[in-house]
Amino acid sequence: MSLGSYFLARSVGLPRRLCAARRTRGIRLAMADGVELETELFTPAQAGKHPTLLMRIPYGLTGFSTVAEVYAERGYNVVIQACRGTGKSGGDFEPLRNERDDGLATLAWIKAQPWFDGRLGLSGPSYLGYAQWAISDALPKQSAMAVKVTSAEFRSIVFPGGAFQLGLWLGWMQVIDGIQRNPVLAARRMASGDIERRTLRVSMKLPLIDADQRLTGRKVPFWQGWLGESVGNDAFWEPLDHTHRLGARTPPTSFVSGWYDFMLDQLLRDHETLADAGCRVRLTVGPWVHVSPELQTESIRDTLGWMNAELLGDRSGLGDKPVRLHIGGRSEWRDFDAYPPGPPDIQVWHLHPDKVLSQRPVKASPPNRYTYDPAKPTPNFGGNMFAFTGAGPIDQAKLERRNDVLLFTSEPLFSDISIIGNVRAVIYARASLPNADLFVKLCDVDEKGLSINVCDGIIRKTSADPAVPDDVWKLSLKLNATAYCFRRDHRLRLIVASGAHPRYARNTGTDEPFGTATHLLPVDIEIFHDPARPSAIHLPVYEL
Repeated sequence: MSLGSYFLARSVGLPRRLCAARRTRGIRLAMADGVELETELFTPAQAGKHPTLLMRIPYGLTGFSTVAEVYAERGYNVVIQACRGTGKSGGDFEPLRNERDDGLATLAWIKAQPWFDGRLGLSGPSYLGYAQWAISDALPKQSAMAVKVTSAEFRSIVFPGGAFQLGLWLGWMQVIDGIQRNPVLAARRMASGDIERRTLRVSMKLPLIDADQRLTGRKVPFWQGWLGESVGNDAFWEPLDHTHRLGARTPPTSFVSGWYDFMLDQLLRDHETLADAGCRVRLTVGPWVHVSPELQTESIRDTLGWMNAELLGDRSGLGDKPVRLHIGGRSEWRDFDAYPPGPPDIQVWHLHPDKVLSQRPVKASPPNRYTYDPAKPTPNFGGNMFAFTGAGPIDQAKLERRNDVLLFTSEPLFSDISIIGNVRAVIYARASLPNADLFVKLCDVDEKGLSINVCDGIIRKTSADPAVPDDVWKLSLKLNATAYCFRRDHRLRLIVASGAHPRYARNTGTDEPFGTATHLLPVDIEIFHDPARPSAIHLPVYEL
């Protein structure tokens, strides 16, 4: 036992170890094209057959070796492998591109090993989860998966509502480049907020195609390729989408995510796909962002409990119900038989003049107006984004003081309102330019006036969209999923804006290509709330 595995097991609250673990370093595993990938094997120092766990990692093996050791000490063979072009693996790193072929080659190697007994588990968060989905239809009969904060496809993550999730890719580029070139400096930047400061500074300069050089001092091939080829290109995304591999033959799968993770909705979609197909699934969603330490410890506990149940037949580590959700506002956990837990009662809250949000019918009124200037973009505060600092629930006071946002606030609530699922917004809007974004955010305002974001959504309109009568768009937005209780005497607040920078790239207001655009045009926005154009939000309400 290393000190690392000892303290990790204690901090996570794992069962006592069964035995010591042996580590085999320096395995060079050849892929189909001859490229060799850095691979390590951890085995239990205990006689007999053991199930095998596989984790394929783009962040180097050092940070995951302790996790592998912990699993091996509890009776699993564990294979960890650095993805192509990362760590000490050969080849070039092309995000998402090679995980199918390299994963299948690794799977074939595992099946040929004398220690493999036919039982296989796949585990890991984020990119590691995507690598699982890439080979999910080729696993042995007795397999299981534990996927965390991830998705079987990334197009809808990169381009939510047609916008571009700029902060994700500039931040992740720094992580990948930093771990490869100077891991100590990269860790310091993650902890200090320097990743986010550098992202903001670089994002204010155009064209975006040069952002990689401003961040790293060199051209990053995958950034150049993505900005040049991925926008509106079905052929780019088709081989990277693994949602078609999910179905009745998918192994039992456990899902873990956070209500403020940027891949939450896609993970819930994958969970729903398997549940509808009759697969054995489990779901845990907590009050976490993508990098929450609590989420990482929950993921380790979940992996061990799920693999023990599915590969060893020991279900003592599982709860009675397959869905466990944290309810924000109440700060409590609830267990359910399914997600969502039955049909909701839909409450419709209308936008009214004088900054009012109410269930009363709307009356004739002129629209509210604001101007969005991409040269001085509306900033982002919190939410479901990839960030080491600043993600999650945040005080919205600074945002709400700006003159390029609109606020619509309810009266104090007479009773609690609990919602589970996706809030929907239908907003009638008109813009002075054909290129504009609409960003909406639902907040909880307490008795003292503190406004905290709960969920949000964005949609991008361009000159390529069809013409509409009077140039008034009827925009339907699905805000990211949540489970939240707005308490009695609190208020609902809807923030309406046209940007959340640098989380989402600015809409320049022009038709210039996304990566090479250099001109910025301000746009005037009108938000309607009259009987012919009743802007509203739809809340999925449950009795809890």
